[in-house]
Amino acid sequence: MPFDVLTMGRVGVDVYPLQTGVGLAAVTSFGKYLGGSPTNVAVAAARLGHSAAVITKTGRDPFGTFVREALDGYGVDSRLVGLSDVAPTPVTFCEIFPPDDFPLYFYRLPKAPDLDIRADELDLTAVRDAALFWMTGTGLSEEPSRSATLAALEHRAGAGPTVFDLDWRTVFWPDRDAARAAYAEALRHATVAVGNLEECAVATGEHEPYAAARALLAAGVELAVVKRGPEGVLAVDADGTAVELPPVPVDVVNGLGAGDAFGGALCHGLLSGWDTRRTVAFANAAGAIVAGRLACSDAMPTEDEVHARLGEVQRAA
Repeated sequence: MPFDVLTMGRVGVDVYPLQTGVGLAAVTSFGKYLGGSPTNVAVAAARLGHSAAVITKTGRDPFGTFVREALDGYGVDSRLVGLSDVAPTPVTFCEIFPPDDFPLYFYRLPKAPDLDIRADELDLTAVRDAALFWMTGTGLSEEPSRSATLAALEHRAGAGPTVFDLDWRTVFWPDRDAARAAYAEALRHATVAVGNLEECAVATGEHEPYAAARALLAAGVELAVVKRGPEGVLAVDADGTAVELPPVPVDVVNGLGAGDAFGGALCHGLLSGWDTRRTVAFANAAGAIVAGRLACSDAMPTEDEVHARLGEVQRAA
């Protein structure tokens, strides 16, 4: 059976401090969680009732075993998770300084296994047949992952919603120009682009939200979603219809998983055939829920939880 949601790209282990408001040097205990943005999006989609899988790779180590067991535990199919000998499974540490400072420290050198995905290893039938395909900018940052990601996009052309999560991470690229060139090639094959304002600026050169959205549409997508943090979210359709929503109030605990929850909920709305306003409102609420929790993958909400939060927002309004 084809997957409802198939994601491709980064995976690893998130090692998060169990103390907030202190730097890593002072932290005394940590929690271990499944991590990697497209992996978390697959978890979020599964939590919302969709069949989901992720195309990625781990090292041949106990953390790789943890990744597969965690995916299975979350109901995400792990059959497309390969093994690589280039390096161990990466880990990511963060510091937690609510409400808006969450430094990340990526341990992915000399090269992460998820950047060792090769085009000739892809299950292109699974890519083509998935109801929705989700890929990220990090997968474009190095070969052979770049070629594999573009091959998946080209094979999928016209098959259904294809979401490009711009996912700009400075440490993965030599400079913004290299990222913009790779992003432009991928945008030609995507139907939806989603990113925060900085990521949209990297992709388009535009720093104003509406201008960035229009530039993404001109690059080839049918829906541009610009996440603006405390300013809310903007979504613009190919016909120029714009939806702008304020943020959902939340006491932030850890903002790092909010974008992935937003992504999984965006997939849910797209697959449910909802209009843009309803889809973005649902995604906004899902992101807020996870921002109020410590973990990323463990924190992904159910559909009932998201609807309950939306109800609270409506009553408060």
